[in-house]
Amino acid sequence: MDVRSQVSMVFHLDKCIGCHTCSIACKNVWTDRKGTEYMWWNNVETKPGTGYPTAWEDQDKYQGGWEVNGKLQLKSTSKSKVIFNTFHHPHMPSLDDYYEPWTYSYGDLFNSPEGPDQPVARPISKITGEPIEIEAGPNWDDDLGGSPVYAANDPNLDALTPEQREQLFAVERLVFFYFPRICNHCLNPACVAACPSGALYKRGEDGIVLLDQKRCRAWRSCVAACPYKKTFYNWSTGKSEKCILCFPRVETGQAPACFHSCVGRIRYLGVLLYDAQRIEEVARTPDDGLIEAQRSLILDPHDPEVIAAARKNGVPDSTIEAAQKSPIYQFVKVWKIALPPHLEFRTLPMLFYVPPMSPVMSNRQDQVLEHNSDNLFHDIDQSRVPLEFLAKMFGVGSLSKLRYALCKQKAVRWYRRAVTVGDVSMETALRMLHEAECSEEEAEAIYRLTSLCTFDDRFVIPAAHREQAMEMMGDPMERRQATGFGFLEAPQRGL
Repeated sequence: MDVRSQVSMVFHLDKCIGCHTCSIACKNVWTDRKGTEYMWWNNVETKPGTGYPTAWEDQDKYQGGWEVNGKLQLKSTSKSKVIFNTFHHPHMPSLDDYYEPWTYSYGDLFNSPEGPDQPVARPISKITGEPIEIEAGPNWDDDLGGSPVYAANDPNLDALTPEQREQLFAVERLVFFYFPRICNHCLNPACVAACPSGALYKRGEDGIVLLDQKRCRAWRSCVAACPYKKTFYNWSTGKSEKCILCFPRVETGQAPACFHSCVGRIRYLGVLLYDAQRIEEVARTPDDGLIEAQRSLILDPHDPEVIAAARKNGVPDSTIEAAQKSPIYQFVKVWKIALPPHLEFRTLPMLFYVPPMSPVMSNRQDQVLEHNSDNLFHDIDQSRVPLEFLAKMFGVGSLSKLRYALCKQKAVRWYRRAVTVGDVSMETALRMLHEAECSEEEAEAIYRLTSLCTFDDRFVIPAAHREQAMEMMGDPMERRQATGFGFLEAPQRGL
């Protein structure tokens, strides 16, 4: 058992209000430089929608992540492809897939000569400096704007029947939710394995995926290999860049900028302990067993054997204590209401999502909300966002895992409604808790962490131990081999 620690995250989608405060906080801190204008390390998408870059979930188009073909291998590249892909990569996203960043000719508003017309600030490309016609943006389909073009082309809609798709778009302006995204800092990162120069690596002390720009040679294999498209190419510096989870802040006990600024308090951060020896075994698991396989990879931080193995591997006691208090462990392993996004990409993401509940369906004639009515919350199988859609995003197509998470959330709502308002019977609430395999104590714990939590409850950040950091030791290529991410054997340093 090779016990290591990993900084992990949970986003509670039922609480996201789509304000984009997180995106702006990240943009102002990290990507306000030349060459980064089009980069959004944190972005918030409206679902259904094609996202940023366009249709990033469609791996028939981008060929990101891993596949099992007798052995675990990258879809986008290999030792025989990497040289040719440098000159032309058929699955590399283009600027049109993102958007051409722009500003406005504000000087025209002040310096235009006097005339009969009101001067206009025309959009100007931040790359070429020439006037452009704006055709796309990072949140171009926000709140289902342009839905016939964008929302209707969401790759996840493939899981729906024609009848379900028609029903979803019959009340188009009402059926959507927000999907904030950052780098998942995966346990089996495709970007790390794809990099020929060994510039990408996982930090030994907390698993944050970083990019050594001194070693980056602009192969851009990482951009194509990441199925979530959270590695970017800086056209000005000729180097790749990505989310670093604000590690300078994390090392001083502060939450990352996007976490700290979150208005809806949807974000949680903590430490998980996992068995690194089983990464490839788990990544090779068939789709229907991936979720449970990843959960089995996460170890119980209270288990004496796990604690002993962690200490033997150099994990500090402060990190073990942080793992024991981690809200992520509760959401993912204990309560099982947080699920990973698109686990079929087999990168084993360490960002998990609590799936959203649909609003009360008051427009249904057969569901009249009355005092003491048992129809206060919609039935899970009657969600306006079809379960099949959510299951493709968060359940590897498994309805059972998604239904379990949603039923437990619904049961907690009923229970708290019975406790605080009293317009539903406690008998019904307790029955629903039992059906959702949730005790009263667990329901109270979920309620406290999702509703009454303090800053310290949401962010359990271990003390920094940089003297034990594996990334401080030796050559970057040796670092990657030491951390166990060598499924794609990289060329030697000379490349």
